[in-house]
Amino acid sequence: MAKIAAKQVKELRDKTGVGMMDAKKALVASDGDMDKAIDFLREKGIAKAAKKSGNIAAEGLADVVVNGNTAAIVEVNAETDFVAQNDQFKALVKQIATAVAENKPANVEEALKLPGNKGTLNDDIIEATQVIGEKITLRRFAILEKTADQVFGAYLHMGGKIAALTLLEGADEATAKDVAMHIAAINPKYLNRDAVPAEEVAHEKTVLTEEAKNEGKPEKIIEKMVAGRLNKFFAEIVLEDQAFVKDSDQTVAKYVASKNGKVVDFVRYEVGEGIEKKEEDFAAEVAAQMNM
Repeated sequence: MAKIAAKQVKELRDKTGVGMMDAKKALVASDGDMDKAIDFLREKGIAKAAKKSGNIAAEGLADVVVNGNTAAIVEVNAETDFVAQNDQFKALVKQIATAVAENKPANVEEALKLPGNKGTLNDDIIEATQVIGEKITLRRFAILEKTADQVFGAYLHMGGKIAALTLLEGADEATAKDVAMHIAAINPKYLNRDAVPAEEVAHEKTVLTEEAKNEGKPEKIIEKMVAGRLNKFFAEIVLEDQAFVKDSDQTVAKYVASKNGKVVDFVRYEVGEGIEKKEEDFAAEVAAQMNM
């Protein structure tokens, strides 16, 4: 049996919202495998859903710049939230986003070689690091291209803590911005059902089937139950199927269709998502219970 650490218990609690001992039991039953532990909790009806959002630690800003038929979304990181309020840092983020939109580099390495005020963008980042006193990095960016019949929508939440960029066929910029706002707020994982990997759907179906069986449901109705719950699963992670944030009586797809449009693509950045943050001492809180 794998040794279960307090750190693992805390991570599972954060992801599922279950109690400490339920988290420990699930990890023991799954031999320390986090994904299997989440499935175990869901199958037992203890955890209603797996919340797999990454730990957010890094600070900084995200921004969107549109240049004609090209739009760029970027994330630039710093060490503290204080720096994100710095005018020089804000200007640097805008400068980087503009350069990416205008030059369309293939990757971060190419982006850092683009011309800047002090030579290259990398030189400008180094200078800002020296002046501001914190490490500054261009973490990532994405570029979307549109045709004459398409429109971009952009939305920044909390000044750039979350940035969303969307591309619509037809409709208008106001509709595209509404969809970008929805994306920023609700955080869909996929554009439509076809974009969800088959293995993820199969995995979810297996978990939902076991959950229904453990609830004592008759075999003849389990299939229908699973189909209904799969629809709810899609409504949580698929943009087109999600209830529109400004009108929950219709889906995002129906809202856009009512404006004679269709969602083609989207990108959402949340500053620091997926970056491990400095671990706090959780052991003191759980040491006694871990030995039970």
